[in-house]
Amino acid sequence: MKRSASAIWSGNLKQGKGSLSTESGALKQIPYAFVNRFENTPGTNPEELIGAAHAGCFSMAFSAFLSNEGFTVQKIETKAQVNLEQINGNWTINAIHLSVSAIVPNISQEKFIEIANTAKAGCPVSRLLNATITIDTKLES
Repeated sequence: MKRSASAIWSGNLKQGKGSLSTESGALKQIPYAFVNRFENTPGTNPEELIGAAHAGCFSMAFSAFLSNEGFTVQKIETKAQVNLEQINGNWTINAIHLSVSAIVPNISQEKFIEIANTAKAGCPVSRLLNATITIDTKLES
């Protein structure tokens, strides 16, 4: 299985602009620029998209691991906070923190955390990233 996405960039780093598209069409020429990435101006950026990919992948993996253990998943909500900072003069994604909240009847807090950590390690996006990945969990009723 292969999936693809593309980026087009015109101009220099600070005044230039670009667009992002995915093969599926879910993203189609979505604009992005320096100000979206480094100045908190509304718009998307690569780190936000990595966070969305990681949150989505983790949620699916967590659901699979919970189901494989015999639990019924009612809802999983995951937020990924991607940390981008300069390390030795290079911009680096060095950490991602996942915050997951879920409704899973008849599961203990301990089992919930155990399966969440297994999913964090087993998620294909987690295995791709060369960053420290942490997680906090909230089991809802």
